[in-house]
Amino acid sequence: MKYYLIVGEASGDLHASHLMAALQEVDQAAQFRFFGGDLMATVGGTLVKHYRELAYMGFIPVLLHLKTIFANMRLCKQDIVEWQPDVLILVDYPGFNLDIAKYIHSNTQIPVYYYISPKIWAWKEYRIKNIRRDVDELFSILPFEVDFFEGKHHYPIHYVGNPTLDEVTAYEAAHPRDFQRFIADNQLQDKPIIALLAGSRKQEIKDNLPKMIEAARAFADHQMVLAGAPGIDPDYYQSFLQGTDVKVLFGQTYPLLQHADAALVTSGTATLETAIFRVPQVVCYYMRFGKIVSWLKKMVLSVKYISLVNLIAGREVVQELVADRMTVANAHAELSRLLKDEAYRQRMLDGYEEMIRKLGAPGAPRKAAEIMVLKRKQV
Repeated sequence: MKYYLIVGEASGDLHASHLMAALQEVDQAAQFRFFGGDLMATVGGTLVKHYRELAYMGFIPVLLHLKTIFANMRLCKQDIVEWQPDVLILVDYPGFNLDIAKYIHSNTQIPVYYYISPKIWAWKEYRIKNIRRDVDELFSILPFEVDFFEGKHHYPIHYVGNPTLDEVTAYEAAHPRDFQRFIADNQLQDKPIIALLAGSRKQEIKDNLPKMIEAARAFADHQMVLAGAPGIDPDYYQSFLQGTDVKVLFGQTYPLLQHADAALVTSGTATLETAIFRVPQVVCYYMRFGKIVSWLKKMVLSVKYISLVNLIAGREVVQELVADRMTVANAHAELSRLLKDEAYRQRMLDGYEEMIRKLGAPGAPRKAAEIMVLKRKQV
């Protein structure tokens, strides 16, 4: 069968590449065409547009690039119609993908599948109307979404497990922990590591990285190692790292987490990855005009937490320092507890195990692929 996929960022590229590999196992005649990234291209098929040409975040960047965004949407719609895939698979990225879904549903007979459902439970819940109208099958990777979509909105979905669990489990199985080799290969000091995961976008990095460094600087018996984000030029980090001994590593987030003693992490998939690697963490998400943002968060967001760890667990497992709570003093105090208070550290690790049990067994891409192929065969 012919599969057309659309992703809008690095995490989508990762998850979609594994889904494509699973589809190849289930459907040996699988052909792919996609808006995606390097990992998807490695699996095979035709890359029409790289996600780096799509990823504009924030009001001003989006406004400045509206012409490009609309041009990409037109290209995507036209390309899908011309290629006539057996199924369109959307991966997260709802601002772009829901518009594509609406067009394809209205103008073609191509079924629309959504892998990694939009997080409308956090905000923009009204989008359930678009999903109900334009999406034929919805695939969830977060267990609490079943109650939201099926219980609250009576919209049936497929919970297939979480691909991040698959990815971390597979990595650890293939790469036994070897701290001495890791520090030797990367020219690091022979000290325990505090990992810094400061986000994948320039504004996140600018807002959070300096505070993270300042909070961790006092722990002289540890070394700070920063996970360089894909798509961020190495030179961008230098203005934040001058005068520090922070080492930045690119393409090594998993090895870094595997060998870290603790981590400072911005919200997102990285918080879940950190938890599955069993690394105690502080969730850090500073935003300017913090008090106003904190007030808006209470008024606009429909959820109590922002980190996937706490959302999945259904309780506070990790501390979330968001908006005005993200200060150097607060981050330092929490990091100190993680490094020095063994009982506190163990409670967090126990919470991780509880959360991981809720995710279920590994195998999300394969389960999703089997359902997708079966659904098409039934048509």
